[in-house]
Amino acid sequence: METIEYDIRGQVCPSTLLTALREINRRKGELRRGECRLVFLTDNRDSTITIPETVRSMGYLARVVKEAGHYVVTVGRIG
Repeated sequence: METIEYDIRGQVCPSTLLTALREINRRKGELRRGECRLVFLTDNRDSTITIPETVRSMGYLARVVKEAGHYVVTVGRIG
């Protein structure tokens, strides 16, 4: 499975959410088939709520992990 990483640190909502949605929609076929997962690096705390809530409503799995100085939001296929 390919992991595609996007560094969106320094951006604030709604820019972070819009960037995530653009990339999710661009790669929706690969995501649905389980061929890839998207990883968003963000330092915007609001993004740790808005991105996961939105992608879960779209039928994807979302996980947030806090690392030193930033968050890692991973988006992938459920199941």
